[in-house]
Amino acid sequence: MIFNVAVIGGGPGGCSAAIVVARKGARVLLLERTRFPRHKVCGEFVSSESLGLLQNLLAKDFRHLLAGAPRICNSRVFLDGSMLEARIDPAAASIARFDLDAALWETCCVEGVETHAATVVKSIEGNGPFRITAGKEVFEAEVVIYASGRWSSFTSPEVRARNSKEKWIGIKAHFYEGSAAPSTDLYFFDGGYCGVQPVSAAAHGSGTRINACAVVRADVGNTLS
Repeated sequence: MIFNVAVIGGGPGGCSAAIVVARKGARVLLLERTRFPRHKVCGEFVSSESLGLLQNLLAKDFRHLLAGAPRICNSRVFLDGSMLEARIDPAAASIARFDLDAALWETCCVEGVETHAATVVKSIEGNGPFRITAGKEVFEAEVVIYASGRWSSFTSPEVRARNSKEKWIGIKAHFYEGSAAPSTDLYFFDGGYCGVQPVSAAAHGSGTRINACAVVRADVGNTLS
């Protein structure tokens, strides 16, 4: 069988593309190299514009993620001992990437997309239909949407050559505290920054789950405490 569309990459971009074209009646293939659900370094901030998009994208069984997501109506930037504060209007939201990725992937399944997780794409050949070798299987598709991110095995040497030689490290963890302001806070320091915001109520029903996500230069990463 030749698919109308093959999407490579099962993140938000790839799943969104697969859902949209599947609802138009296309035969869609979705290939993802890892398994869902998974944790991923992400600030977990969802803008108000994206909330409307997700409301239309997600299957009904998963829209509770939007209704239960903490609303983020404020932002604070901390730099050199000073704080800059601003309102976010309309309010954004915070949704754990673990939950969002899983909901989008499952929505693809609901919409009839043929999904393959833990499947690494090895090659793409042809000019339409395309021949896609993934794992031990070969698929054919009239159109290929490549949504696996900027850096992958298919990133061209030209793009890699333009990459800065400076190395950065992404770090993320969830913590719990008694209460949290509905704010996304950015802390800037020499060699990087850290974002902190509430994600959801704690699983045990007491307090708030907080996402702390940082990007630091590799050369200063081991000096932070």
